[in-house]
Amino acid sequence: MPTFTAAPDFSLKGTDGKTYSLDSFRDAKALVVVFSCNHCPYVKAYEDRMVRIQGDYLAKGVRLAVINSNDDVGYPEDSFDEMVRRAEEKRFNFPYLRDDSQKVAKAYGATHTPHLFVFGPDRRLAYTGKIDDNWENPSAVKKQFLRDSLEAILAGKNPDPAETFAIGCTIKWKR
Repeated sequence: MPTFTAAPDFSLKGTDGKTYSLDSFRDAKALVVVFSCNHCPYVKAYEDRMVRIQGDYLAKGVRLAVINSNDDVGYPEDSFDEMVRRAEEKRFNFPYLRDDSQKVAKAYGATHTPHLFVFGPDRRLAYTGKIDDNWENPSAVKKQFLRDSLEAILAGKNPDPAETFAIGCTIKWKR
């Protein structure tokens, strides 16, 4: 598990032109912070699942905040303008935020895209890791780690497992 227990705060611009902070999600019963990007094949495989999860859980008080911290000089596909295009193309139903300084990714200890951190209503870390056990084939998923974690939190329980290994592309750090 990461060294923090309380969700690190942030203030990041979204592809919708708004600025979001931890306080923007104060009413959420569970907050899922996902470190993501545009170019990674793992992320691309999970985007539709993230949209479905947000759609399925929004009325239950769950919010996703998806953050792109990748270097956009070496990876121009991860630029803010490309993020706006991607969010529109994929019809993201969650804020897609730009961490240009990479400070937020470092504060969370994010290593991969996608890498998620799930917080309960007290904003204490309850689960970190991956979305499910099969990034390549949604119909072959046997363990839905994120959905199971959300169900546990909404029922007032601790997710089990509390941590899985986040697979995906490594975050592209600036030099």
